Amino acid sequence: MPRRKTILVTGEFYHVYNRSNAGIPLFKGPRECNLFIEAVKFYLQVKPPTKFSVYRRSRNSFTLNLDKKLVSIINYCLMPNHFHFTLRQEIEGGITQFIHRISSSFAHYFSTKYKTKGHIFEDKFKAVHVETEEQLIHLSRYIHLNPVTSYLVEKPEDYSQSSYKIYLGEIQSDIIDTSPIISNFKSKQNYRDFVFLQKDYQRNLEKIKHLILE
Repeated sequence: MPRRKTILVTGEFYHVYNRSNAGIPLFKGPRECNLFIEAVKFYLQVKPPTKFSVYRRSRNSFTLNLDKKLVSIINYCLMPNHFHFTLRQEIEGGITQFIHRISSSFAHYFSTKYKTKGHIFEDKFKAVHVETEEQLIHLSRYIHLNPVTSYLVEKPEDYSQSSYKIYLGEIQSDIIDTSPIISNFKSKQNYRDFVFLQKDYQRNLEKIKHLILE
């Protein structure tokens, strides 16, 4: 397997994403999405006490230890055939371990449930280094507007499978760290305006991205 071009450095932020093989729909509904996010929380632990499948059968027998994590999750969005995260790596190799764990766990569930064979995700996830605070803020908007760009919803708050409502304070989460983004805005309403005012621009950009990307 070729070496990753982007070196994943502890303490740095990355846009991490991956797609399904051949574009098949993976996150078919709330059940798949909720299970994936539960696996995300479970595999944030540096040393999970068991496999996720075992944990799901006996949750009360285990205590999650999130005092030390592989990564910090800044935001996310689950689309029908791919996912996006903004992650800060917290220990060496943390991002690679985290993505491998959640992808393998979900692939096992999906393959068992739908009787599929072979890899369900593309072999290697993509990771792009976020170099500046400005890039980090704009990446957050891009991720939260993904369902709007794809015409799944008209407003990002109408899409339940992203961290956007957490940013607006409408729901709570103990695994999403909004502070690197929200600290740049006077209020959650200011962040909402920042995201929504670019809806049409991002949709138009989506239409022509095949013309401007190498």
